[in-house]
Amino acid sequence: MLKRVILLVGFLSTFSLSPAQHDAVATEAHSTTEVVSEVSAAEQEKAENQEFIQHHVKDAHSFDIMVTGDGRHIGFPLPVIFYDNDNGLHTMMSSAFHHGENVVESKGSHYKLYHEKIYKTDAAGTITYDNHGHATNAKMMDFSITKSVLAILFVALLMILLFTSIARGYKNSLVPTGAARLFEPVIVFIRDDIAKPNIGSKYKKYMPYLLTVFFFILFLNILGLMPFGINVTGNLAITAALAIITFLLTQFTANRNYWQHIFWMPGLPWPMKIVMMPIEVIGMFIKPFALLIRLFANMTAGHIVVMSLIAMIYVFKNIIGGIAFPFLTFVLYLLEILVAFLQAYIFAMLSAVYFGMANEEHHHEEAH
Repeated sequence: MLKRVILLVGFLSTFSLSPAQHDAVATEAHSTTEVVSEVSAAEQEKAENQEFIQHHVKDAHSFDIMVTGDGRHIGFPLPVIFYDNDNGLHTMMSSAFHHGENVVESKGSHYKLYHEKIYKTDAAGTITYDNHGHATNAKMMDFSITKSVLAILFVALLMILLFTSIARGYKNSLVPTGAARLFEPVIVFIRDDIAKPNIGSKYKKYMPYLLTVFFFILFLNILGLMPFGINVTGNLAITAALAIITFLLTQFTANRNYWQHIFWMPGLPWPMKIVMMPIEVIGMFIKPFALLIRLFANMTAGHIVVMSLIAMIYVFKNIIGGIAFPFLTFVLYLLEILVAFLQAYIFAMLSAVYFGMANEEHHHEEAH
């Protein structure tokens, strides 16, 4: 009889505990699902913010002013020009690729825009990868008028029209008028505080380049601060091209004393001359490398920081984030304006220093 009572109590307790256990398991599963969904949503938002920052920093085959919430791009297409070794030259508008979503058929082959690079593919748009995640499809030689190229052409045309107008104004009167009133102090500053102290008596032959590179970088830096996302000076190819021009001008206009200091430095014992020669040769190539990295890194870092602060507004989604991050963005944006002028000044200044080193007269032996 006692055994039956014990079994009955155990049976009833089983029924009474099982719903509670089931509720506890269900609650735990539900909370786990919520955590997973929150993590996935956070990861998705993080990926969208990174894509937003990269879209602003990198070059593009179409000029997008903005992207709406439903993914619609507001802007206009640009000419796409690329060369295929098998099918020759191809020309079209970037709207044919529809921001990389479409596969374009041209001259019997298929091409896809993937991460702003044009690859040869099949009708399905298949992209294959290696062990490091890099695309293995044949990459085309791209000569397209991208967003950065369009900005360069615009700034070049602006400079031609602006400074032609300024020069024409000085033919009639030596008193500056119009735009010359704004730019004459800057031009005089570049001549008196950059060219003359660093180059010396031969500064005049370098003035056209120093003025061109200063205003070219300055206008591109200011254009990059516009809400269109044109980050030309944050492109390593552009800064490398500017640094190579400075390097070539330095080497082809240098005097014999410059080369003597590199290959057989005067005033040193001959064993030290042999030791110093490779160091000086390496330094000759490090100088333009420092030019391109300094301009590229400073401008790219500034854009990334500003874009990251804007993205943080959507990450925090509260009053503190809505007030603090716009204020910090505004402060850093003002700092970016200063950096835009500063980087143009530094590039022109270092170029003048290199030109001065290439034209420096040797007075060491006369001093002794």
